[in-house]
Amino acid sequence: MNNRIEILKGIHPGRLIERDLKKRSVTQRSLAGKTNIHYQTINAIIGGKRDLTIEQAIEIEKAMGYEYGFLSLLQTHYALRNYRDKELSALFSGTPNIRKSLFWDADFDKINWAEHKKAVINRVMERGNKAEIKEIRRFYKLVPHE
Repeated sequence: MNNRIEILKGIHPGRLIERDLKKRSVTQRSLAGKTNIHYQTINAIIGGKRDLTIEQAIEIEKAMGYEYGFLSLLQTHYALRNYRDKELSALFSGTPNIRKSLFWDADFDKINWAEHKKAVINRVMERGNKAEIKEIRRFYKLVPHE
């Protein structure tokens, strides 16, 4: 189980459940019937709009043949990742004043500036002009090399 958790760590358990239901040609309504969890709840979990409770995780694990505690661990790792992402994004709010064309290979408006800090700094240092380098130093509170 540990190897599988390492691979899936950080994804919402609903995505795994959805994938496995499709593989087995099982409907959400059928899973709801086997687990005594409302269909709407199953649908919200699979859509990532609702987290799994311990009780729901155990019922789904039994119905789908997962190892005991597997979905609960996956849910915990997902919650930890969300918490870490919120912490990081609070550190660097807003967007640095740099050209969008520096990040031609990414959707500029969706860049997670905290999570990709190293890559952003490297890209701007390699391809940015002096003003952009100065802006990145300001944005990330870096000490300039002089």
